[in-house]
Amino acid sequence: MPSGLMALIDDVAGIAKLAAASIDDIGAASGKAAGKAAGVVVDDAAVTPKYVTGLSPSRELPIIGKIAVGSIRNKLLLILPVALLLTAFAPWAITPLLMCGGAYLCFEGAEKVMEMFAGHEVEDKPVSDDPAHLEKATVSGAVRTDLILSAEIMTIALADVADAPLATQAGVLIVVGLAMTVAVYGAVGLLVKLDDIGLHMAGRASKSSRAIGRGLVKSMPGVFSSLSVIGTVAMLWVGGGILVHGTHTLGLAWPAEPVEHLAHAVGALAGPLAGAASWTTTALLSGLLGLVVGGVLAVLLHQVLRLFGRGAH
Repeated sequence: MPSGLMALIDDVAGIAKLAAASIDDIGAASGKAAGKAAGVVVDDAAVTPKYVTGLSPSRELPIIGKIAVGSIRNKLLLILPVALLLTAFAPWAITPLLMCGGAYLCFEGAEKVMEMFAGHEVEDKPVSDDPAHLEKATVSGAVRTDLILSAEIMTIALADVADAPLATQAGVLIVVGLAMTVAVYGAVGLLVKLDDIGLHMAGRASKSSRAIGRGLVKSMPGVFSSLSVIGTVAMLWVGGGILVHGTHTLGLAWPAEPVEHLAHAVGALAGPLAGAASWTTTALLSGLLGLVVGGVLAVLLHQVLRLFGRGAH
């Protein structure tokens, strides 16, 4: 009996060690995958605030909360099962799908650049006189947009752990999905409330508080404008980088090898800053490629839509 008990304790200890190792693997892989998806997260955070612009301040956080819940539903109930099925039955499809998502990011980024130079931005917010209907339509539109960005985040994470056991893949995708949702919508919630925080501080007795409050209120339009630019740059950089990496994974020498050679050459000239110079060169070339690919896709799509009489967007 004692020997049987000791054997059971040994088995439990062994299972605990395996579980701990698995948790460590998931944690390490999640951090690495989350880092690679950071560019898409920047875009997600830059896109979301526009959905609550012009709405009642009292409804801003509840709407962001609803969008966040929809984002978690997108990631865990829709994207996660499809991602795991892909790794189990069609792992060859991960890179092409990732490249399709990268091309979409390039298209979105290039369209924003085109709108910027054209001097206008397409208005895509729902129009309604009923606040409840407007809120529902706003959340629905934001969750649809989130589905695309969430799919890209999860696919990037999946590609990074494609060779790991299925349980580790599932754990990494769940951790990345939840962490990215909390990070994005927590940051968005803080951003949209900074002007209210500034107004509150501007009404206090302390001169320093009033100065900080007025500074926050005045700076917020610039912050949102900067976020929009950063989001566009991130889309082009991440989308172009995905295409560069994807073509290399598929066995194509161009454009990955020329980009790599040029980055190394620039790094060799930079001396102690070689690493930063190489990374910056790769990012710039990836962004340029993303702009070219996205611009071509945008022009082609606009021409097709115009041909079928559906307008320019």
